[in-house]
Formats: sequence, structure tokens, C-alpha cells
Amino acid sequence: MPEIIFPGPEGRLEGRYHASPSRDAPIAIVLHPHPQFGGTMNNKVVYNLHYAFHRLGFSVLRFNFRGVGRSQGEFDQGIGELSDAASALDYLQHLCPNARGCYVAGFSFGAWIGMQLLMRRPEIAGFVSVAPPANMYDFTFLAPCPSSGLIVNGDADRIAPMGDIEKLAAKLRTQKGITITHHVVQGANHFFDEGMDEMVSTVEGYVKMRLRETAEV
Repeated sequence: MPEIIFPGPEGRLEGRYHASPSRDAPIAIVLHPHPQFGGTMNNKVVYNLHYAFHRLGFSVLRFNFRGVGRSQGEFDQGIGELSDAASALDYLQHLCPNARGCYVAGFSFGAWIGMQLLMRRPEIAGFVSVAPPANMYDFTFLAPCPSSGLIVNGDADRIAPMGDIEKLAAKLRTQKGITITHHVVQGANHFFDEGMDEMVSTVEGYVKMRLRETAEV
């Protein structure tokens, strides 16, 4: 998988890009967990999400937020990281101008950033939020949530407790015109030390279903 460097708001951003052989393949970006707690694009959940989208035929990009790895800049409390994500999506769209769909996926802090990006970019057709930290961050900006998506978490997650994620999913489900799918992996902690395969297969199954629905329209 080629290493790439692309321009961000505070300098270069470091990423990994996997291109689909199909010119009109859908695209996806994958966002990593909190930079100040060891989060990088090589986190195993992010890595597995990246390859899940690649197996489904997507052109997919994951990258390091500012100040992580070879990405320039400093941590910016989520504000700058959202700008980084927007720049990553711009870059991916430049690489894939004929893409027939766009998804955003994020893990933990990356899920929070991904949901904010979703609100700002109407071309995003769907989202995957893995262990969104609904206990730590305000998700009330999702009013209304503009796209259907998948939320996945473990029932043994002590960092982003299941009860808070259930409340978030229930709130989003009250909105008309979208469908929120929520899957709980039994026995999984925040990092899916157990249940990684189930998490990945859930994501793949959900995205396959969405792609079939799109093809039938």
C-alpha cells in the first residue's frame, strides 16, 4: 500500500492510500483515535477498517492527524483535526473524481470527528462509527443526522460505555429519513481485543447491504 503525503491546513499530512482498480469505485476515509492517547492511523481497529473497505472495492485513505507520525502541526482539540479530515476527503476526491459514493469511518475520537465531517459534507452517503465516545464528547450537532449509518461498540467498553452509545443511537433513530443500525459485540472492550473479527464482519456486511441498495436504485 503506497505511503502518501498530501497538503493539510497546517502543513503536510501522512497517509496510506489503497486504490481500487475501478475508476468509479466508491471512496472512504478512516479516522484514528485520540492523538494524545497513542492514536495513529496504524491503530489495529483503523487498520482493519481500512482493509475492510478495500476488500469491498473502495478506494480508501487513512491518515495521521496533525502532530502524529510525519504529519505536521500540533493537536488542536478536535477543531484542527476536523479540518485535517476535510483536507483528506478533498485529496481523496481529487484522486478519484469519478467515485460513485463516499463513506466516512472512524474509531473512538475519530468517530466523533467523522460525524462532524458528515454534517459538513453532503456528498457523504454513509458512516461507520466504531466505539463513539458519547460520554466524553457532545454529539448534539447531529440534529438532524444527514445520513444513514452504522454504530458498533463492545459491551465491555469502559472508555466509551455502552449505555451512552445506546442513548446516542436511540436519539438518532428518532429522526425521519435515515436508518441507524446499531450492533453490540459481546465481550469486546474499547479496542476489540476480543471480537475484532465480529466487528469487521459487521462493518463489511453493513456496507455490502448499502452498496446493494444503491445499485438497485
